[in-house]
Amino acid sequence: MTAASPNPSDSGDMPKYMLRDDTGRLLLCYLEEIVPIDGVDYGLLSPVDTPVSLVRLPQAEGEEPEEIIDWQERSPILAVADAVLQEHDYTLVRSAFTLTVTSDFDEGGDDEAHSEDPDEEEEIEEGDAIEEESDEETEEFESLIDRPFYVGEEQYDLFVPVEPFLLVAVLEEPEPRVVEGEEFERVKPLIEAELEQREWGD
Repeated sequence: MTAASPNPSDSGDMPKYMLRDDTGRLLLCYLEEIVPIDGVDYGLLSPVDTPVSLVRLPQAEGEEPEEIIDWQERSPILAVADAVLQEHDYTLVRSAFTLTVTSDFDEGGDDEAHSEDPDEEEEIEEGDAIEEESDEETEEFESLIDRPFYVGEEQYDLFVPVEPFLLVAVLEEPEPRVVEGEEFERVKPLIEAELEQREWGD
């Protein structure tokens, strides 16, 4: 996957970057942190809009919810999700790396919507990966509108990650590059160690 040319925002204190995947989809992100590793500047980026995960709900006892990773190929499901969300003044966006939603209620309120508890633990994600595993029954997702919807006989819902959703990108010229695969697995523990050291140093 590739990324578009950086587009720092002229408003607010946090610069923004527009990322692009290899299908041409876009994702506008805040630059949360810059972490130098081995002479390379890695940026931690969080979507400006709300990231959501499309999930197929269990149909029988013993089944587990299934996150729909290949949502790009699920047009009929997304069409139903579009209609359901519009009833709640949300718009579903086929963004790069993740689905996102925008809301009429958030118009002009990016900074308020983005405000986070500075002590809240952040979870670093690889490309379009969404955290799936639960930690001792701790909920990591919450339903966006508490209203599952049916497509045929299958039931689906849209969930918002509870912890911040972060992407890692190399802040290189002329374009930032989203980090995935083996490179991500290599740098993730190094980035996490650097962030932990910063936290203890404060």
